Amino acid sequence: MLAALGFATIATFLALTFTRRVSVLVALVLVPIAFALIGGFAPELGGMIADGLIKVAPVAIMIAFAVLYFSLMVDQGLFDPAIRRVVRWAGGSPTKIAMGTAVLTLLVALDGDGTSTFLIMVSAMLPIYQRIGMRPLALTGIVCLGAGVMNMIPWGGPTVRAMAALDATSGDIFTPVVPAMAVGALWVVFSAFLIGRMEGKRLGTVVAPVVKAGPGTPHVDDIPTRARVHPVVMTFNVVLTLVLLVILLFQLAPLQVAFAIAFALAIVVNRPKWDQQQELFAKHGGNVTMVVVMILAAGVLTGILNGTGMITAMAEAFVSWIPDSAGSFLPLITAVTSMPLSLVFTPDAYYFGVVPVLAETTASFGGDPFEIGRAAILGQMTTGFPLSPLTASTFILVGMTNVELGKHQRFIFGWAFGTTIVMTMMALLTGAISL
Repeated sequence: MLAALGFATIATFLALTFTRRVSVLVALVLVPIAFALIGGFAPELGGMIADGLIKVAPVAIMIAFAVLYFSLMVDQGLFDPAIRRVVRWAGGSPTKIAMGTAVLTLLVALDGDGTSTFLIMVSAMLPIYQRIGMRPLALTGIVCLGAGVMNMIPWGGPTVRAMAALDATSGDIFTPVVPAMAVGALWVVFSAFLIGRMEGKRLGTVVAPVVKAGPGTPHVDDIPTRARVHPVVMTFNVVLTLVLLVILLFQLAPLQVAFAIAFALAIVVNRPKWDQQQELFAKHGGNVTMVVVMILAAGVLTGILNGTGMITAMAEAFVSWIPDSAGSFLPLITAVTSMPLSLVFTPDAYYFGVVPVLAETTASFGGDPFEIGRAAILGQMTTGFPLSPLTASTFILVGMTNVELGKHQRFIFGWAFGTTIVMTMMALLTGAISL
């Protein structure tokens, strides 16, 4: 009975979100409540929801401060000097420009926001590609690869969802896959090198564009114009960001604490006046609210699935269906299929509807349920999100470059899937996932 109720909950949630009959937020809250009432759990419903909200609260707090922090850093032009230097280094070489695009995307995507990454990278690089004659398709593909790998960061959407769905910390999900992510980043640069060589062969000999300012000349200052930031303030931002990244990577403090303190310090230095701070909140508050509310809504779903015992019952049903010989391969199967499933599953549907069931099933076979979360972020809406028709930011990327979505998908699918395979192999070698 519980298993059937659980599968009905997940199926209804997926059906409603797939067909977009209701918003994901509404489905996350009302669907599990409805099925819990059908199952006779009305007296315990309040406690279950409260438990779920408490468990995801640290994740919601972390993502709120993380989005605000990196949005502030982007506004202050933290990454602009790196963009200028890379473009000057690349000159007129398609190979260097492609590799520079990959490196810059990996850097800019640290904010965990695909939309801002695409806006910055296309604005900065499209004039250079057009000047040389490189295809915009190459630009969208390389940016896709870099943004995809960087979406694995703990404040990125997929990892946040995986942590919320499995009641896990970044140390459980993200830290073990850092080596795989590093290899993925190297693969992205290598892929960009190959794509750049392909463009170079297609173009033949090209003339290096002038990167100094001049009337009608695309140059490195095509990046968005920003107010000048005092050198002392910029130095502070660089040092603070580096310290923050060290703290995050080595788990020296809880993420929500690290980001809260870092943002407080950053806003005092960069936006000391109250009206300036209000302007920042007004500009980026919408993104923060949307993500945080979604995570809290997910707490309702996971709280009810766990509190009613549905998740355990569904896992037991899966165990009865899966041969014992295949049980140990669930993490690997999850990893390999994660990227292609980005084309058919929204991140909410996959991480909140599928991952918990797979994780519980793995645990029933004696495995580590967190391995499913690690396997999932190797591809599902990480390497797969910038070519998925289910994410709005994909249309920003192809729209700004006038590239057809179908062409973009056909061009970069193999490279993106290759990224997942390379990271999966590294995850297996380092024990982040096991057989």
